[in-house]
Amino acid sequence: MKISYNWLKQFIKLPENPVETGDLLTDLGLEVEGITSFQSIKGGLEGVVVGHVLTCNPHPNADRLNLTTVDLGNGENVQIVCGAPNIAAGQKVPVATIGTTLYDESGEEWTIKKGKIRGEVSHGMICSEKEIGLGGSHEGIMVMDNELVPGTPVAEIFDIENDHVFEIGLTPNRADAMSHWGVARDLKAGYKQQGKNLELITPSVSSFHVDSRSLKIPIHVEDSSLAPRYCGVTLSGVKIEPSPTWLQNRLKAIGIDPKNNVVDVTNYVMHELGQPLHAFDADKIAGREIKVQTLEKGTKFTTLDEVERELHEEDLMICDAEKPLAIAGVFGGQGSGVSANTNKIFLESAYFNSVSVRKTAKRHGLNTDASFRYERGIDPSISEYAIKRAALLIKEIAGGEITSDIDDIYPKKIEDFQVFLTFEKVNKLIGENLQEETIKSILASLEIRVNNVTETGMGLTIPSYRVDVQRESDVIEEILRVYGYNNIKIGEKLKISVANSSKYEDYKLQNIIANQLTGQGFHETMANSLTSPAYVKLSEQIKEEHSVEMLNPLSQDLSVMRQSLLFSGLETVGYNINRRHSDLKLFEFGKTYHNYISGRVEDKHLSVFVSGNRNPEGWNSQENRGNFFYLKGVVESVLDRLGIKNLKAGSAKSDLFSEGVAMSSKKAKLVEFGVVRKSILKYFDIDQEVLFADFNWDAVIELVKTQKITFNAIPRYPAVRRDFALLLDESVKYEDIQAIATQTEKKFLKAVNLFDVYQGSNLPEGKKSYAVSFMFQDENKTLTDKQVDKIMSKLQQRFEKDLHAELR
Repeated sequence: MKISYNWLKQFIKLPENPVETGDLLTDLGLEVEGITSFQSIKGGLEGVVVGHVLTCNPHPNADRLNLTTVDLGNGENVQIVCGAPNIAAGQKVPVATIGTTLYDESGEEWTIKKGKIRGEVSHGMICSEKEIGLGGSHEGIMVMDNELVPGTPVAEIFDIENDHVFEIGLTPNRADAMSHWGVARDLKAGYKQQGKNLELITPSVSSFHVDSRSLKIPIHVEDSSLAPRYCGVTLSGVKIEPSPTWLQNRLKAIGIDPKNNVVDVTNYVMHELGQPLHAFDADKIAGREIKVQTLEKGTKFTTLDEVERELHEEDLMICDAEKPLAIAGVFGGQGSGVSANTNKIFLESAYFNSVSVRKTAKRHGLNTDASFRYERGIDPSISEYAIKRAALLIKEIAGGEITSDIDDIYPKKIEDFQVFLTFEKVNKLIGENLQEETIKSILASLEIRVNNVTETGMGLTIPSYRVDVQRESDVIEEILRVYGYNNIKIGEKLKISVANSSKYEDYKLQNIIANQLTGQGFHETMANSLTSPAYVKLSEQIKEEHSVEMLNPLSQDLSVMRQSLLFSGLETVGYNINRRHSDLKLFEFGKTYHNYISGRVEDKHLSVFVSGNRNPEGWNSQENRGNFFYLKGVVESVLDRLGIKNLKAGSAKSDLFSEGVAMSSKKAKLVEFGVVRKSILKYFDIDQEVLFADFNWDAVIELVKTQKITFNAIPRYPAVRRDFALLLDESVKYEDIQAIATQTEKKFLKAVNLFDVYQGSNLPEGKKSYAVSFMFQDENKTLTDKQVDKIMSKLQQRFEKDLHAELR
């Protein structure tokens, strides 16, 4: 938000050094992000002086040029070549002397230098209005008042505005500071804390009176909850013209282009007091009445930007007897605004429901100065004051007269907030014991009224313009920012509260797994939760009817919430591959979003991506591509780290994978992983294999909470390993072997491992060979060969019986 220093000075007497004021504003919570200089005429006409044309003769070498002799008031006469048709001896003219910098319409600068034009020396330039920024005329040089003294700086003759503009990073809660008046209020409180009692000067409206009652436009408010207060007044006989220079300069300083005197006044008062206003051409109001109401869904309405919009049934509109005129608090309509032919206006000053305005603005993708203020909450008590201020300014600069009473529809007055402030809470939150008088002084400077004082605290009334101060802690924050954060002393002791939290907190488990994955060479990513609706075509698992659509999407490619972490992850994979980073190991903790019949649902996931080589390439390292079994090991390491074991494994049914595995507990599916289908990779222009694992993180956390961690002493007796080479049908899975082994020997069997698979020649058709190791251990004594042989015999019999296996 831009704030003009000169404008602030109309409300409060400030020091000449704007940096000092900027520092105070930052201390008060209105952070000044930068201070820039503003000049109503760029360059400030520095180097441009009044010249007296003594002689004017034709140029000897050019038909359209003249040689002039000009007195610049410094005791020397200079020769200047001039091509203007209206140049003549005896004139007083603006002269840009040598070294002066001028600016063209685009802002590009050029410097006046001594030079020769067609063989004749020229010491400067006699300027037109346009060349020095004092007008639009470029037909000839600017002829000035003949009484002016040569050598007088032109900047002293014309009203050149030199200003400093604060760029304030306004936080959403500080709605009270969305105007120069509001910022001046804060400065008054800040300077008072420094011992400087500065008076806050507010514009007077005591001269407001009705000249006649010839143009009354009644107002009807359909729903006072959407428009709690609505004021209107008419003015007749106004003349639409460009605004006076002072008003244009005020608006230009804060980045607003002047339009005409009436529209400029509404903008001026809005930035002065924080109250948005709107002016309608009264002759365009059908039926001479204003209706504040909602309209049927789908009603067409063309706004000032010439865009036809379809209205929502909740959009509050300003209407006449026949048609809508404006979107309340957001944007005016194309056919009802002030134009060059307007001579009667209806002026609006209202307090609209902030939530209603915010929803309407977002629905239509509109962000205006008015909606910016209404969305955050304006002061309902100044609606009438602001309309009087604007009406008087319009009379002053556009003429005309006030032709109606102010119609103020305010059925239920918005009361000021009541808060009880305890001294104990003040001292506890601030960390310093403030004197009661200091607290009272700060509250008074903030216009917070003290109703009563007890031994424990104060009963307070908060002014209605402080919509963000409704709790005791809010009041304490106000006291602290005015007292000064820098004035709080840091004690010798620091007291902190240690919060007791469960070891199963989501963030703790995330950190554990994130640290493990980064230790394995993975990089964490964070993708946008907004994604393209086109991705629903890539999988039957992603349903279009389950998409959560954005009401106000930034673009079509970011118009829905993601239903899977796969596609946003593939965007990252493709982006890196296209930049020659093809060896990738990535993971992300993120959410998916679904819109079911029963309601909207958010699910948390952990996604893991592997593509390319596992390790960086090097002259002494072999290519080692990431494959399905590498990803399987990563998945199992995550589950092992969380203490999750004995999961049921099966084929993944998701069509996201060309081949994949799903692992589940008794209650829920925990993870699916496998090779991403090539048709999906092709959509993202990825031509190398990508492996993907998708953990249901919510289910993982719930399962972790049920796991009991047991500790055993390290075994004192050695383990024994025996191997089998089994000839099996191709349909037999390793999980079948593992399950039979653990069922057969529950006491001594500690581990089963598949360490070789062979399929090919020398084997019967439809057969494969598995080399499986078995690890046995007795925690109380050393196993004998006889015991191990007996166990292996039992295993062999079970494999032969259940799997029709043969020993090789």
